[in-house]
Amino acid sequence: MENESAESRKRRDRLYIIAEILAISKDGSLKTQIMYRANLSFAQLNEYLSFLLKIALLEEVTKDGKTIYKTTQKGTKYLENYEEIAGLLRKEEKNPQRNSPVFWMKKSPMGYR
Repeated sequence: MENESAESRKRRDRLYIIAEILAISKDGSLKTQIMYRANLSFAQLNEYLSFLLKIALLEEVTKDGKTIYKTTQKGTKYLENYEEIAGLLRKEEKNPQRNSPVFWMKKSPMGYR
């Protein structure tokens, strides 16, 4: 991704960023590790962590005086579902059908018909 120009990069959506944080935290990660690996600002990270803790996709564990963020079982289920849906969409993009929303979004200049 480092070699890509800024305009060729796709904007990450909220669901993707959540999946990325959960994947990074699967075995437990420090806040700074999540921030750098997910390429988020400190403010963005705090917002996401607060939300993910609130809905129990992440948990805080204190180990050796440090706060570790770990993906919960519910968070793992989110990741599995996210990957399944993303896989279906990737498959659909490779073989678009005329009645597929992906087909129409790509064909229409307005993004839909």
